[in-house]
Amino acid sequence: MEQIPQKQTGKFSHWLRTSITARMIMIKILILILLIPLAFIKELIREREYRQKDVISEINSKWGNNVILYGPILKVPYKTYKETSIYNEANKSYEVQREAILNYGYFFPETLNVNTKVNSREKKRNNFKSVVFTSEFDIDGTFTQPNFEIKKIKKEDILWEQTTLLIKTTNLKGIKSDVKMKINNSNYAFEASFIEKNNYANTLDILESSFIKVEDLPIGKDRNFNFKLAYNGSESIEIVPIGKITEAQMQSNWVDPSFIGNFLPQNDGEKVTENGFKANWKVLQVNRSFAQQSFNSIPNITSYAFGTKFIFPIDEYQKNERTAKYGFMVIALTFLFFFLIQTLSKIHIHPFQYLMIGIALTMFYTLLIAISEHSSFIKAYIIAGSAVIGLITLYSKSILKNFKFPILIGTSLLALYSFIFVIIQMENYALLVGSIGLFVILAIVMFISRKIDWQNG
Repeated sequence: MEQIPQKQTGKFSHWLRTSITARMIMIKILILILLIPLAFIKELIREREYRQKDVISEINSKWGNNVILYGPILKVPYKTYKETSIYNEANKSYEVQREAILNYGYFFPETLNVNTKVNSREKKRNNFKSVVFTSEFDIDGTFTQPNFEIKKIKKEDILWEQTTLLIKTTNLKGIKSDVKMKINNSNYAFEASFIEKNNYANTLDILESSFIKVEDLPIGKDRNFNFKLAYNGSESIEIVPIGKITEAQMQSNWVDPSFIGNFLPQNDGEKVTENGFKANWKVLQVNRSFAQQSFNSIPNITSYAFGTKFIFPIDEYQKNERTAKYGFMVIALTFLFFFLIQTLSKIHIHPFQYLMIGIALTMFYTLLIAISEHSSFIKAYIIAGSAVIGLITLYSKSILKNFKFPILIGTSLLALYSFIFVIIQMENYALLVGSIGLFVILAIVMFISRKIDWQNG
């Protein structure tokens, strides 16, 4: 606008025009006011993120949820006895009654090898997307003879003919193949066992086989087994290492895996490329604190699971939220640019004009959210940033009455938004780059502000 008039139009107006302190107070008040819409924008991002999670949960529930798998487990019934003394009035003596109680022993494999192939892809609904997959498990291993001697159970009390096999898993809905296990050249089909589910220490679903033939059991001789499973699932695949020696291999076309659980892949067993990943695990019995057999119940051992989570490294809402965290810095630095120009050039900028600039800066985030839901974050950032930078540059032309300062403002905003975009894309070096960038900005401001006569403020 025009140069500061010499005629005093009001005490407050004159103080605001001529006092550096007054302009600084005014800018601080405006920044605090603009924090209100910034807070609403952050709440909008969280609301849209919660909506995304709800939609993802709905997609996953229909396609298939996360997969946790362990098995097979050999389930062998046996009898114990409870003796009770009952007084007989007729004989005037005590009689001992012996009651048989049915119990179960659960025996894990000696060796377990799990080979998993996973075909992952994005599944969209409206503006939201989830990672889903189709997986194929090829599982084999060896059972050794169960040891009942540690419980002093007699051979005649072991009911070998009622032995079954168990597989514990989540996501029964996602299983896409018949579950059949081959052991000693015999095939055994599995069915869901919902009745017994509540008798175990965790809430995994149970698949149980029909009775195993005695000649197929590991009595006096090890028995090999093999079975396959196919799942539709989402989010993650985890395996519990119940073998005395457990080896697992996983191969997928997903390029952003996150290896999770109690065990990471071997040092030389992890390879991630632009075409997907391969990972290998080897877990020994001494690496986890549960035995190879359990009597009466299966302990809760899902905490020992390991596997892979199929993730988007940083989704649009996470990037939006991280960008919005820099909102205060963007507004403060932009106002600082205008303050320095106003102070050094003696051009008057009205508080209303500062307010309009601040609102334009907050509009960047609403544009970013809205556009990123229909396009990629990069495109949304470029469009929203270009629109806001162009708007403020043109508006500053009407304020500053020349081309030099608006071009300086536009260039500064372009550098600022570019700097923030670089930080958002980084994960490991975001703090380092951000700190260096802020240090450089501080140095530039200190260099420019040395020309200001603070004594007259």
